[in-house]
Amino acid sequence: MSIQVYGKAKCFDTKKAQRFFKERGIAFQAIDLARYEMGKREFEAIKNALGGVDSLLDEKAKGAEMVKYLAYEQDKEEKLLHNLMLLRTPIVRNGRQVTVGYCPEVWKGWLD
Repeated sequence: MSIQVYGKAKCFDTKKAQRFFKERGIAFQAIDLARYEMGKREFEAIKNALGGVDSLLDEKAKGAEMVKYLAYEQDKEEKLLHNLMLLRTPIVRNGRQVTVGYCPEVWKGWLD
């Protein structure tokens, strides 16, 4: 099992996700989106697993309104990839499986 937790340092749900895996003794890689970039291929894999860009957008983030109203999916992807602070967090990845937000029920299923 290879768990990656993408998040923001001040995000409460990201901290809860990390604590979820720590409490169960599951090793994970924590990736701070403010410090590290996400590659285009990584972004594409996450987007495809979730079924589109709209599920990745944090509507509460500053500048999210502009992304929400872009006409083309490709424009939205480009904007999100260049400003990772617009992503909803945590993004938790286990191979090809991905969740956005705090989803302990799904993660428990991964552990079984």
